[in-house]
Amino acid sequence: MTTSHMNGHVTESDGGGSGGGESNQEEPQQWHREMAVDCPGDLGARTLPVRRSAQLERIRQHQEDLRRRREEDGRNRQELDLNASIRLKKLSQNPKVGIDNPTFDPIEVRLDRYELLMSLKQVQHCLSDAQSQEDVELVLQLVQKTDFQKAFNIHNAVAQHMNRPSPPFPHTDRAQGLAQEVQSMVYNSQHKEGLELNTLLSSPHVQAVLLAHDCVAEQEMQLEPLTPDDHCETLTQWGGETVKIVCIEKARDIPLGATVRNDMDSVIISRIVKGGAAERSGLLHEGDEVLEINGVEIRGKDVNEVFDILADMHGNLTFILIPSPQTKPPPIKETVVHVKAHFDYDPSDDPYVPCRELGLCFQKGDILHIISQDDPNWWQAYRDGDEDNQPLAGLVPGKSFQQQREAMKQTIEEDKEPEKSGKLWCAKKNKKKRKKLLYNSKQNDDYDNEEILTYEEMALYHQPANRKRPIALIGPPNCGQNELRQRLLSSEPDRFGGAVPHTTRNRRDVEVSGRDYHFVSRQAFDMDATAGKFIESGDFEKNLYGTSTDSVRQLINTGKICLLCLHTQSLKILRNSDLKPYIIFIAPPSQERLRALLAKESKNPKPEELRDIIEKAREMEQNFGHLFDAAIVNTDQDKAYQELLRLINKLDTEPQWVPSSWLR
Repeated sequence: MTTSHMNGHVTESDGGGSGGGESNQEEPQQWHREMAVDCPGDLGARTLPVRRSAQLERIRQHQEDLRRRREEDGRNRQELDLNASIRLKKLSQNPKVGIDNPTFDPIEVRLDRYELLMSLKQVQHCLSDAQSQEDVELVLQLVQKTDFQKAFNIHNAVAQHMNRPSPPFPHTDRAQGLAQEVQSMVYNSQHKEGLELNTLLSSPHVQAVLLAHDCVAEQEMQLEPLTPDDHCETLTQWGGETVKIVCIEKARDIPLGATVRNDMDSVIISRIVKGGAAERSGLLHEGDEVLEINGVEIRGKDVNEVFDILADMHGNLTFILIPSPQTKPPPIKETVVHVKAHFDYDPSDDPYVPCRELGLCFQKGDILHIISQDDPNWWQAYRDGDEDNQPLAGLVPGKSFQQQREAMKQTIEEDKEPEKSGKLWCAKKNKKKRKKLLYNSKQNDDYDNEEILTYEEMALYHQPANRKRPIALIGPPNCGQNELRQRLLSSEPDRFGGAVPHTTRNRRDVEVSGRDYHFVSRQAFDMDATAGKFIESGDFEKNLYGTSTDSVRQLINTGKICLLCLHTQSLKILRNSDLKPYIIFIAPPSQERLRALLAKESKNPKPEELRDIIEKAREMEQNFGHLFDAAIVNTDQDKAYQELLRLINKLDTEPQWVPSSWLR
C-alpha cells in the first residue's frame, strides 16, 4: 500500500500487481490527513439516542464482575480477621452509624469514675512489687484531681455524641417554601390548631431556623462539580486493553473541537482545538483511540465517515476510548501572544495545512491572537475582531515553518528564473548559502530570518496626551500626500507642525536658524548621518538636506503632532527610533480617476506615466505594506482629508496595536 499527500488529502492505493499483466485500477479514495469531526457551519440538528452497544454492555458486565470479586475478597479477609480478633467480631456484630474515632474504645463507650477507682485499688492489692504499688497510688491520686475529673466528663460526653446516629440526609432544601404553602392553607382556618400553627410558622425564630436548614440542605444536596475522573471509568485488562468511558455535553452552538486521523484501522484524536467542548472538558487527549461514540462502532472507519457520524450529534456524547500511550504533563495556562500578519494566507490554497476546515484565512496587516503554540508548525489563533463569530480557534502556520517553506519556495523560483530579481519577501542572496541553510535556518547566524516576513509581536498602546505620535504619509509621486500634509498644517497650525530640517547651505538673510533650518557644516552633517541620526537625507544643488530624529522629538515635546512625508526607504530608521510613528499609505485611485484628479491641478500626464504611478504604488504596498498602520485611497481630496483627520483623531481616543518591542 502506498500513501501520498495531495492538496491536504491522503490517497491510499494497493501497490501489488498481478502476475498475469492485467490489473484493475480503481478510483483512489481521498480524505484529509486530519478531519475536524464537526465544524461551526455543520453543527448537528438532532441528537442521536445514547444506547448501549454490545461492546459497552460487555464492559459494564466486566465491571460488575470485578466489583463482585472485590466484595468476596473483602468478606474473606474480614472472616480471617474476625477469627483472630474478638474485638473486631464484636464490632461486626454491632455496626454503628457515624464517625469512628480509632483511639476510642467502641465497646465500653462510657466509663464510670467509681468503677475506675475500684479497679485501680484491686490492681494495687494484687501487686506484690512495692514500686508497682507506688505507681498505682500515683495514678489514684491523679484520678481524684479536679482537672482529671473534668477531662473524664468531656471524654464521656464526646463518646456519647459520637455513638449517636449521623443526621439524616435532607429530603428538601425548600423548607421555607413548604412552610409558606402550609401558612396559606391554614390562613383562613377557624380551628384553634390551624391558627396556632400559622402563628408558630410566621414567628421570626422559626423562619430563621427554616432558612438555616435550607442553606445547609442546599449545600449537602448540591452535586459536586464534575471532574475528568468523575466522567471517566477506567477498566484494566479488558480484552488486553485499558479503556475509558467519557461523557461530554456538546451544545448545538459549540462544536466538539477535535480532529481525527486514521492509523491503519484505528481512529486517533490528533488535535484538540481551543474553544471546543473537548478542550473545555479536558477529557479527550491527543493520541486517544476512539472505539465508539454513542454506541456507534468507530474502529475501522475512515475520518470522512467519522465526520458524517458526528455531524448530527449533540447533547450527551459517550466516548469509549483507549487512552494515549504517551503521557503528557498537565496543561499550563498559555499566555496569549498578539501578532501582526506580514503575509496573506488562504488555507484552501495550502497543500500542507493538516486540517483545511480549521485553517484560518487572514490578510497582511491583520492582528492574530495566538492562544496555543503546542504544535510549533501550526499555531491556534483567533483573528482580532472575529472572536465572537469564531467559536473555534483556527490553524495558522507557525513562524519557523512559514519561514522555511518560503525560503524553499524562493530557492525553487530562483533556480527556474535566475535572471529575475525583486522577489517578494526577501532580497536575493548567494544561492549555495540559501540551499545549504534551507531546512536548518535556526542553526546559522548568517541566515537573516527577518528577510522572510511572517509575524510581528504586537501590543496595545494609547499615546499620552502630552506626547503625540508622529504621522508619516507614504505614497508614490502625484498621489496627494504632500497636499494633505500642507492642508493639515494650514488648517490647524497650533495642533500640527513640521520638523525643522538640517542643511549645509548658507543661511539667507530672512531665515532664522532653528526655525527655518538647522544650519550645520558638511562635516557635522556627515557625522550625524554616519551615526544614524537622520530619518532621511539627500543632496540638492550640491547642498545636503535631512530630517533628524532629534528635530521630530523637539516638536513632539512641544505637544504638537509632527507631520512627515517620507520615502519608503526611511521607514526602517523611523520605526527603529523611540518615536512610535503612525504610518499611513496614500494610494492612488483607478487610472481614469487619477487622470481626473491631476487634471484639476493643470497636469496632463501620459498614460504610461499613470501606469507607472499605479505600478509604483503596488510595489510599495507589496514590499513595505507590512509597515503601514492604515491606507487611504485618494479618490477625492476632501474625502481623503476627512479620513486622514479621522485616523489621527482616533489615536487620542482608542489604543492602537504597535510592535511590542517599542514598549520594552
